[in-house]
Amino acid sequence: MAEISFDDFLAVDIRVGRVVRAEPYPEARKPAIKLWIDFGPEIGEKKSSAQITARYTPGDLVGRQVLAVVNFPPRQIGRFMSEVLVLGVPDADDGIVLIGPDQAVPEGGRLC
Repeated sequence: MAEISFDDFLAVDIRVGRVVRAEPYPEARKPAIKLWIDFGPEIGEKKSSAQITARYTPGDLVGRQVLAVVNFPPRQIGRFMSEVLVLGVPDADDGIVLIGPDQAVPEGGRLC
């Protein structure tokens, strides 16, 4: 495991957002869901494509708060531009479990 400095950690901008819209993304090479996430007034709404279909349906996600890296450059995923990287960890079956606060917090709050 490579060590990083605290300044390296601070350079990664991880914020909380609320999923406001979610749709299946059948055109993706691997099963995915398209997400529209509201990060509050400072950042606004951003899009993401997430390979989370093993554990979630689009209906499970709307209204849910998630953590995402918001300062990576946008990435083209098929015909969809993914603007943020939603964070999760694999479960025992390699399905991704999303990371989010266990209590409601204001959208746009930065991980510290």
